[in-house]
Amino acid sequence: MLSFRDFIEKLRRQGRVKEIKKQVSKNLDLAGIMYALDGNVVYAPQVENSDFKAVGNVFSTRDLVCEYLGVGKEELIPKLVHAIANPTKPTLVKEGPVLENSTTKVDLNRLPVPIHFEKDGGPYFSSAIVIAHDKELGRNLSFHRMMVIDKDRVVMRILKRHLQEFITRAGGELDVAIVVGAPINVLLSAAMSVQIGQDELEFANSLTPVKTVKLGNGIEVPADCEFAFEGRITKELHDEGPFVDLTETYDIVRKQQVMKITKMYHRNDALWHVLPPGGLEHKVLMGMPREPTIFTEVNKVCECKRVNITPGGCSWLHAIVSIKKKHDDDGKKAMEAAFAGHKSLKHVVIVDDDIDVDNPMDVEWAIATRMQADKDVMIKTKQKGSSLDPSADPHTYDTTKMGIDATKPLVVHGKNFTKAKWKKIDLKKYVD
Repeated sequence: MLSFRDFIEKLRRQGRVKEIKKQVSKNLDLAGIMYALDGNVVYAPQVENSDFKAVGNVFSTRDLVCEYLGVGKEELIPKLVHAIANPTKPTLVKEGPVLENSTTKVDLNRLPVPIHFEKDGGPYFSSAIVIAHDKELGRNLSFHRMMVIDKDRVVMRILKRHLQEFITRAGGELDVAIVVGAPINVLLSAAMSVQIGQDELEFANSLTPVKTVKLGNGIEVPADCEFAFEGRITKELHDEGPFVDLTETYDIVRKQQVMKITKMYHRNDALWHVLPPGGLEHKVLMGMPREPTIFTEVNKVCECKRVNITPGGCSWLHAIVSIKKKHDDDGKKAMEAAFAGHKSLKHVVIVDDDIDVDNPMDVEWAIATRMQADKDVMIKTKQKGSSLDPSADPHTYDTTKMGIDATKPLVVHGKNFTKAKWKKIDLKKYVD
């Protein structure tokens, strides 16, 4: 299968990459270009005060993800669902490209780590995956933003989830590995919310085969990632932030744990993966792994066809779900199941399977023609929402959730709810 760089080189050969033609500053300019070209892969071969090249927006569209995985849009969620249900172990090898270069003289200031926004607390690793081990619980992969505070130290944002549990079980400090420049199967798997003790790298291997190599601290990392680091999460605390989150708003400053990075590995001519916070690639990697969990829950109560966690809803708070309606209450049951499948979901729209969940105009048409607010809208007050939602209660995260049933009735009295279709024409026969 293609590595991270193989995929980028393929797109470059096809003329599908925007290449920055001059040296660019890490301070706001590099990220600014990537935001301006959001949805396009951006390649920066000359980054000021850096020893490496940078690339961003690599998986900023669903089409790019599907292309890498070799599936159509309709096949993507079933493939993710299958990988979660059928994890397989990666193949451990002795040598891999990421081990081509290594040094204990770590200087993070020589990496193309950008300052993304003017109020950021500092330069941030934005695409870093932490790989941690516990003697009883096994391996865990998770994303964590990391603010550079010294040439070999970062402060990490760690939520009270699996990595925090691993740290607590280890007595407050933990040796880990970090990888940057991993392919989409690893990126998607690291973003999945699964039960503690489930190995995300096994999900990645079921999507596309993964080979791993051991670093000096004994932790396995994908053999063809661009960068890997050995580090120790310490008990030292430091201010982390401000930093822009998925909702494109600034998160607050918190005291968080510091990681000391002790060794760096990288491929020859390595590429640094910049993941612009709040950009489309960030949204794809956060939202897409929640789609199979919604799909699975909805499929328990009715026939689910498609799920789209929408970028307009920050790829976290809004979802469109299409179903094959067979019973009058399928729409209502699908709403409840969608909220169960993604606990942070705030608003969901249920549509029939003739509606394209990826087309906002199609969805809006269904709401306009198939829904009555007095009977097709469900309001749920005092629900646990997302810490990312600025409008939720800042202390409890309580929110109000809403579901819209925009499916047509099974029995029609007088009205016709079917959307008329025109003949499909090969336009090349008629226009240039």
